[in-house]
Amino acid sequence: MSADESVSKERSSLLDLLDVDSIKSLNKSIFSFIPEDRVSDIIARWKSNVMLIPYIAKVTVNIGVGESGEKLQKAAELLESLTGSKPVYRRAKRTIRDFGIRKGENIAVMVTLRKGKAEEFLEKVFEGVGRRIKYSSFDMYGNFSLGIREHLVLPGTKYDPEIGIFGMDVSVTIERKGYRVLRRKIKRSSIPRRHRVDRDEGALFLALKYNLILE
Repeated sequence: MSADESVSKERSSLLDLLDVDSIKSLNKSIFSFIPEDRVSDIIARWKSNVMLIPYIAKVTVNIGVGESGEKLQKAAELLESLTGSKPVYRRAKRTIRDFGIRKGENIAVMVTLRKGKAEEFLEKVFEGVGRRIKYSSFDMYGNFSLGIREHLVLPGTKYDPEIGIFGMDVSVTIERKGYRVLRRKIKRSSIPRRHRVDRDEGALFLALKYNLILE
């Protein structure tokens, strides 16, 4: 399945949700942050033009260790087993002598997930945190970040004394059709503010898709 087909399928599934009295199906916690009339306006706008429905562009998962060596290698093994993708190493941008970190030293591992892998991993993440997320964790463009103290909260994971316990940072990038103009090599241009996903849309989109409670 191509990237465009995957996004189209995701939009169609969300459109099905919008057709089943979406506001009543939402957890009431969302109205503490987004007024009900604002929710109604957003859903009406999505229904009027399916191309405006947001989608998950990518999920970035990062484990910062602060040092190279065996501990970082174990973090890489864990991240690959959790996501099914091979992680890349991240280097320190500057020397921090108080923490024994040298510029250029590998100190973290990261993976970027897209399409089905991204959605499957997010399902585990939200299940692990009780489907409760903070509205303040969304930025002004609808992107979302979450810190997990222990990877053991993810469903299906077991403690391995050979690996240990690691925390991780999860970042979700939410876009809608048309963002490609930001990244293309020829005639690159900006996106008007009116077309960008905002905080309310990002929160509402994830709340609908994953049945989340906003705090």
